[in-house]
Amino acid sequence: MTVIEGTVGAGRRLGRELGFPTANLPVPEGLEAEDGVYAAWAEVGGVRYRAMANLGCNPTVGGVARRLETHLIGFRGDLYGATLRVELVRRIRGERKFASLDALRRRIEADRDEVLRILG
Repeated sequence: MTVIEGTVGAGRRLGRELGFPTANLPVPEGLEAEDGVYAAWAEVGGVRYRAMANLGCNPTVGGVARRLETHLIGFRGDLYGATLRVELVRRIRGERKFASLDALRRRIEADRDEVLRILG
């Protein structure tokens, strides 16, 4: 199982606009996990959450830097500056470029449903 831990930094806030706010972590150099969307567990402040994580560079919005963006299911609050530990459990699909933000939003909704099925 791949684990990434780090300090949550600011992103472009696109996840929030799509209805799926994310915590952004830099990707450690040499990380061998494949880019894509994962069912994951995320831990912050001693609390564990089911999570959906995207590892990659966000081609739909012209991203270039590889990062890990994680949506903690059921979390409410601010994570900026917090230490976050993310365990990538299962890759759901590869990263891809969508024709529109609406198409991306619909796919994220389907990905969330798959994550909930996997993690229970």
